[in-house]
Amino acid sequence: MRNRDNHRLIAAALKARHRAVAPYSRFRVGAALLTASGRIITGANVESVSYGLTCCAERVALFKALTEGAGRILAVAVVARLTGGPTPCGACRQLLVEYAPRARLLVADSRRPSMVREFTVGGLLPEAFRKLR
Repeated sequence: MRNRDNHRLIAAALKARHRAVAPYSRFRVGAALLTASGRIITGANVESVSYGLTCCAERVALFKALTEGAGRILAVAVVARLTGGPTPCGACRQLLVEYAPRARLLVADSRRPSMVREFTVGGLLPEAFRKLR
């Protein structure tokens, strides 16, 4: 993945973050996925007063990509106001391993978006639950 793609993906996640619905925590997260065709799909976290119904930005973007037939996901960017940037929760990690196992993961603090940390999706959840064969 080129540095220009990283910049575009982080910028899209920053923009998506402004659409977060976080009235309880005020913790706004934006995510952006890059597909093999070059398409960028975004998502933002959505909170519920029944906290278990809250959905992370990564899952919103991933579900959009899957239901829109976006194809193979090459990279995922996640941005929030958090030192070092936010890494996905366990549920998001599991879903990313299932649907984007070879994707690169970029995380950044929204206050310092040029300081990007990069991981592999598989590296974040090395013993992931796998589909039954």
